Amino acid sequence: MITFFQAIIIGILQGFTELFPISSLGHAILIPSLLGWESVYNGSSVGASFYVSFAVLIHLATTAALLVFYREEWIRIIKGFISSIKNRRIQNPHEKLAWFLVITTIPAGLIGLIFGQMLEPQFAKPMSAAIFLTINGLILLLGDHLHRHRKRIDFSLETTAKNTANLDFKHAGIIGTSQVLALFAGISRSGVTMVGGLASGLDEEDAARFSFLLSTPIILAAGFYKLPDLLSSDLADSRPEMLAGGVAAAIAAYFSVKFLDRYFRTRTLRPFALYCLAFGIFMTVFEVLKH
Repeated sequence: MITFFQAIIIGILQGFTELFPISSLGHAILIPSLLGWESVYNGSSVGASFYVSFAVLIHLATTAALLVFYREEWIRIIKGFISSIKNRRIQNPHEKLAWFLVITTIPAGLIGLIFGQMLEPQFAKPMSAAIFLTINGLILLLGDHLHRHRKRIDFSLETTAKNTANLDFKHAGIIGTSQVLALFAGISRSGVTMVGGLASGLDEEDAARFSFLLSTPIILAAGFYKLPDLLSSDLADSRPEMLAGGVAAAIAAYFSVKFLDRYFRTRTLRPFALYCLAFGIFMTVFEVLKH
């Protein structure tokens, strides 16, 4: 169903593209199509469901890398969440950030739970992924435009937790709702949540960090939801290859977030927007000519 080489290449691709705002799911469909690897997701009656499970596994591996990289921040967030429940009020920035993450996770979680089975067939449709990737480029350009022409929140505090404390829960709803778009292969979760953050007044650095933190609970929730599929006996023959892809994804994701954490301190979304537009249009034409 999938070779070690294919699993590792797709895992590395996932690790890098999940955090870059260019859609890991879109690339996980488009690159195999470009390389003639369609068999990894539609080569048999269980091909599509296998590839969904494999995608969930390498997403979980990416999340593991994020947890390691932001481990100190997550410890403070979890402590803040527990203390806010214990004291029945929010008293510090990390407590507020914890509840921001809860609220922004709810919309995508509910929509994914209700409509997930209907959206999964997209994994076997490169054409739709190419079109949505092009749309993703337009969304990133919109975010860049909003950021350049909108007065930012004046931050005098240093950490993302303190900066997001300047926002209100209305902004959390905006960012959380934007994340729903990432259920479509080709739309980047990190991209749309960064645009939501920029529209709410965050700068690129804080919008990126908040996006990376936000991706953790939603991917973990999807992983637990898909755990029965991951443990299914139907995947037993492909499990070693899947695990190899997961390890590759985790390593790639760690170096990816390390790079992006520095990149967004001084740079913008524009290069990623232009890339998505160019590659999305190219793959749309490629798929039309292919068929």
